[in-house]
Amino acid sequence: MQDNEFPVNVVAVLGGGGDLGGGLAYRLVRAGYEVVIGSRDAERARSAVEALRQRCANMGQSDVKCHGTDNVDAAARGDMVVLAVPYASQRETLDAVATVVAGKIVVCATVPLMPPKVARVQLPAGGSAGKEAQDQLGEGVHVVSAFQNVAAAHLREDGPVDCDVLVTGNSVAARSAVINVAGRCGIVGHHAGPIDNAAAAEALTSVLIGLNKRYKTHTGIRVTGLSSAN
Repeated sequence: MQDNEFPVNVVAVLGGGGDLGGGLAYRLVRAGYEVVIGSRDAERARSAVEALRQRCANMGQSDVKCHGTDNVDAAARGDMVVLAVPYASQRETLDAVATVVAGKIVVCATVPLMPPKVARVQLPAGGSAGKEAQDQLGEGVHVVSAFQNVAAAHLREDGPVDCDVLVTGNSVAARSAVINVAGRCGIVGHHAGPIDNAAAAEALTSVLIGLNKRYKTHTGIRVTGLSSAN
């Protein structure tokens, strides 16, 4: 497979009304992508779009292409689908959109946090949220795990994000497509192996949450010793 087998013009963000999803949606529209925000409640998605349009207008960008609708319609319209919902909603959300994501890249940004001890690593029985998503959707869908270690606060800023992203998935071409999209959004992504390795990034999230609480900041990770080529 080659990278150009996954052209991306429209990105659906399921959970785009939340902190992480909203931050990713902001980065995507600022980068020139058409974004479809999805939610179980279409009205909530439309409200998120209005807030996003206003924020972009305040930054001098009034020509954004962004729409709000329900999760199924959003997933059907996206070339790439980003799953940014709470872990408790992941299976239900994927069940709802499974028939419209065949052949697409589904980016799993879900973290299996188990409140109230969210700073403790507690991976699910399936190994990771990303692996569970791949197993649930089957090999006809290219699940790529990414963006778990980026603070939503950084995504809502402008300029390059001051941390790296580990990108895992069974298709190298699908990973490359996600890394390319991230790069346009000012985020450096790195190939980190098959979807089984998603457990590492998901586990790191709890570690970073603990660091954030301890040091009152928004931490991230950096991968050193690599060239800029992916």
